[in-house]
Amino acid sequence: MTKKSVYSLIAILIVLGIYGYEHFLKVEEKVEIVAEGEEVKQNTNEYFLPTSTTGQIVHHEGYSLSYSEPHEQAEWVAYELKKFHLSNTNFKRPYFEVDKAVKTGAADWRNYKNSGYDRGHLCPAGDRSYSKFVYEETFLTSNISPQDHAFNSGIWNTLEQKIRYWASKYDGVFVVTGGVLKGNMKTIGSERVAVPNQFYKVLIDNNSGKTKMIAFLMPHENSNKPLYEFVVSVDSIEKLTGIDFFPQLDDTLENTLEASSSYKDWSFN
Repeated sequence: MTKKSVYSLIAILIVLGIYGYEHFLKVEEKVEIVAEGEEVKQNTNEYFLPTSTTGQIVHHEGYSLSYSEPHEQAEWVAYELKKFHLSNTNFKRPYFEVDKAVKTGAADWRNYKNSGYDRGHLCPAGDRSYSKFVYEETFLTSNISPQDHAFNSGIWNTLEQKIRYWASKYDGVFVVTGGVLKGNMKTIGSERVAVPNQFYKVLIDNNSGKTKMIAFLMPHENSNKPLYEFVVSVDSIEKLTGIDFFPQLDDTLENTLEASSSYKDWSFN
């Protein structure tokens, strides 16, 4: 073997070694991020977290989620919205990023490009504007679902605004939200991200006296109907999704509250 050949072989081995080491570092980083996501965070109200039908719960600082790999989105996102979280801070809107804490791999934001659908936040950025870090967390792709623009900016946004009103009035509500990942759904992008036909929000107030719940189920289309017309029982959403929303509550209280579709304890003024 000539000197030139030896040098070429050494150069190839060095390149391969560098590539292998970089790949090892990326794998190690992924393992660390996934492990961090599996840890319950200090501000997470774990008591109110729903069950996961997927077995893949991720905890971020500002919210927790259960990721559904077959549908490439969260089956639920859960967080507490306290009165002191409400803020008018005008942070610069960041780019969406893939959530590396999702062990099976979260969908890429490019699936939404030219799809005709918004990257609809499940935990709204406006509910996490009290901190730049948690605000930017809401732009992870595990926190979005394909939403029709008129729906996202219309009736869905109206509901988000109402929840902020209740968070202020009752000094905090715990919110669980997601798309109903059942039935025949359209898909978008190369990863076939499912487009839910319905979206839901389930709320519990445990701060302002007696515990109360309210749940909303909305067809994936804009509407001019008043919000109370979308109120349903928590039980009905559990049957649709297979999710047990508040399993840690006393059974008697849970059964009573989840069976009711009354909204008389919630102010719609």
